[in-house]
Amino acid sequence: MRIGIDARSILNPEKGEAIGVGHYTYQLIRHLLKNDTENEYVIFFDFRVREKDIKKFTRPNVKIKFYPFSDYKKYLPGAYSEILGMATLQKENLDVLHTMSACDRIPATYRGKTVVTFHDMAMFSIPQCLPTIKRTRNKAIAKLMANKADKIIAVSESLKNDVKKFLNVGDEKISVIYSGLDKRFFEQSQTDSGKVLGKYDISKKYILFLGTIEPSKNIARLLKAFALFKQKQKQKNSGRFDYQLVLAGKRGWMAQRYQQIIKDLGLTKDIVFTGYIIGDELVPLFRKAEFFVMPSLYEGFGMTVLEAFATETPAIISRVASLPELAGDSAHFVDPKNIEEIADAMMLFAEDSNLRGQYKSKGLAQAQKFDWDKAAKETLEIYKSF
Repeated sequence: MRIGIDARSILNPEKGEAIGVGHYTYQLIRHLLKNDTENEYVIFFDFRVREKDIKKFTRPNVKIKFYPFSDYKKYLPGAYSEILGMATLQKENLDVLHTMSACDRIPATYRGKTVVTFHDMAMFSIPQCLPTIKRTRNKAIAKLMANKADKIIAVSESLKNDVKKFLNVGDEKISVIYSGLDKRFFEQSQTDSGKVLGKYDISKKYILFLGTIEPSKNIARLLKAFALFKQKQKQKNSGRFDYQLVLAGKRGWMAQRYQQIIKDLGLTKDIVFTGYIIGDELVPLFRKAEFFVMPSLYEGFGMTVLEAFATETPAIISRVASLPELAGDSAHFVDPKNIEEIADAMMLFAEDSNLRGQYKSKGLAQAQKFDWDKAAKETLEIYKSF
């Protein structure tokens, strides 16, 4: 077979290091190439990617192809997708084309077999948490891609149900393939944890959140819950409070409003914003945390929960969407809209080291179930089904 993969979400000079879809794309391609030497692969990149960045994908059965004239996309998005995109794809005579995100369009005139991976349906499930333009665009493209795709990969059963519900897609068209987990999270980091904590002015015991700082992650309620946790801790410990809340991740939509909330709650000295965390710093940041908290309003998969599990970091997470499916009984669940419940969970974890230890061992066992080799082999079976 001749398999095409749209890899423009990774190694893109405009987007920086791979996150989200980019991470999924990178890991899936890497493990497909590791497990499959029989089929031919055509991997499509943005034309501005540096040559040294794609060497890791070089194999005898791999052809690297660049989308040309990407600079024109901002001026003529429709023309770019339909004319230039179509011309690039058509030359390759693919048996199947895999697009790694439902937000990336396949040209409407393309007639080859297609697979599309859906990662989330936040634009339908929590529309109020996305900016209007982004929400409208993502809804429209998701509908187009659901109709266009011959096969759909959903990264969780919860997401599969959402695709069926919101896009009116038949059950037989969708396969659930869980993403894997990078093996480095199971290993002890070689990076000096003291230097990492010092870099970000983390000087006390800390609770870790990791994700984009935006409304879908329920940051406002997390801050209010932490303020309530602080109040309860001070009452219990004669006015002493020795915790920080570390918010790790890039700033997203409406992130500026959280500074005012922090000021109003009197948390200015208790909150640490790290910005985007580079790969080598992630493992020590997890391992040194007292516990992890992710009170998201929606998650299509929830990779950061698995990262916490693999680093033996006990986790408090929302009882929503894919998270119960992903975590099983390996995390403490809360109602993300109940600030008191989130604060009480923080108190419970802060005071009970035995409970934290139980979740550490449960989480580690759960994380080991998610494997990129397995994901790649199951994806390859989708390709072979055509």
